[in-house]
Amino acid sequence: MGAMSMIIPFLPLYLREMGMTDPEKTQLWAGLIFGINFLSAFLVAPVWGSLADKVGRKIMVLRSGFGMSVVILLTGLATSPLQLLFLRLLNGTVSGFIPASISLTATNTPKKKSGYALGMLQSGGVAGSIMGPFIGGVLAEVVDFRTIFFLTSAIIFLATCVVLFLVKEGVKPDPDKPRAGFFADGSFILHQKPLMVLFSVGFMLQFAMLAPMPQMSLFVSDLGAPGGYIAFFAGLVTAVTGIANMLASPFLGRFGDRHGAERVLFFSMLGAALFFVPHAMVTDVWQLLAFRFLLGLCVGGLLPSLHTLIRKNAPTGKESTAYGYSTSATFLGNMLGPITGGFLSGIIGIRGLFLVTAIMLFIGAWWLKTGLTQAKQGSTTKSAVSRKISSAQ
Repeated sequence: MGAMSMIIPFLPLYLREMGMTDPEKTQLWAGLIFGINFLSAFLVAPVWGSLADKVGRKIMVLRSGFGMSVVILLTGLATSPLQLLFLRLLNGTVSGFIPASISLTATNTPKKKSGYALGMLQSGGVAGSIMGPFIGGVLAEVVDFRTIFFLTSAIIFLATCVVLFLVKEGVKPDPDKPRAGFFADGSFILHQKPLMVLFSVGFMLQFAMLAPMPQMSLFVSDLGAPGGYIAFFAGLVTAVTGIANMLASPFLGRFGDRHGAERVLFFSMLGAALFFVPHAMVTDVWQLLAFRFLLGLCVGGLLPSLHTLIRKNAPTGKESTAYGYSTSATFLGNMLGPITGGFLSGIIGIRGLFLVTAIMLFIGAWWLKTGLTQAKQGSTTKSAVSRKISSAQ
C-alpha cells in the first residue's frame, strides 16, 4: 500500500510531463486513468476469488504482486496518455494483493482470532497509505516521476518476495475435491442471503466514506488553513483519520473476536455516522481535525469486522470466492462514491454532503442489523422445514 500510494497523487503531473498542457484535458484523463483501475478490478475480483478456492490463496497474492510489479515497471516507460490508460486497466486486472491477503489471512487464522489478525492487516495497509504519499512527495523533489514508478515496482516485488519465502499457507484447497464452474460458484454465493447483506453493507461503507474525499482539500481552503498552508492541512486531515484508523483496527478486531464482529461493525457504523454530522458544522480546521480523528477511530472497526463476518458466513471451501464478490462490491463503492459526491456537492455543498453521508451510514447500520437478522431467521426456518421433511420420509 505504501508503494502503490506513492504514485497515485502524481498521475496528473505525469500526464503533464508527457506534454499534456490543457488543464481540462489533463483533469479528464487523470480521472479516467484513476478510475479505470477500479473498473477492471471490480470486474475480475470474483474470478480471482473463485480461482483462489481452487488453487490456493498464497499463489493469488504472488500472482498479484509480481504482476503489478511488471505492469508498474512498464508504466514508468509509457510515452502517451493512451498507453498509461491501458497499463492502469491492466494493473486493475492483475491487482488484488490486499483482497488476496485478506483471504489468505482469514482462512489461515483460527476463527477466534481472525478479527485481530484482519485488524493488524488493516493497520499495515493504512500505515502504508499514510506514508506512501509523503515518501512519494519527497522522492518527487529528488528524482523524476518515471524513477518513482521504477522504485514502486521494486518495492512491490520485494514485498511479494517476503510473502513467497516467509508466509506459509497451512490451510489449502483439497486438489482432489470436485469443483463447480465459475458461474455455478458465483450463483451459489449470490444466493447466500447473509453474504448479500454483507456485500451491500460493504458497498455502502465505501461509497459513504469516499464520497466526500475529493472535496476535502476545497473544504480546508474554504475554512481557511492556518498560515495559508492549504496543501499541508489538506494532507493532515486525511492523515489524522488514517492514524486513528491504524491505532483502532487491532483493538477493535480483538474486541470483535471476544464480543462479536457484528456488534463492532454495527456500533462502528453508528459512530462514524454520528461523527460525520458535526463535520457539517465546523468553523475552523482544528475542529475538523478533531472530528476526523474521532471518525478514524470508528473507521478502524469497519472493514476488519466486515471481513470477519464474511469469513464466518461463507460456505466452507468458498471463502475466497465470497471475498472476491465482496471486493467487487467495495470497488464499486470506490468508483461511484467520489463521482456521486462530486455531483451532490455541486447542488447541496460539501456540508450537505457530510449530512447525506451520515444518513447513508445510519441506513447501512440499520440494514446490517435487520438484514442479517432476517437472513438468519430464514435459514433457521429452512433448516426446520428440511428436518420435518426428513422425519416424515
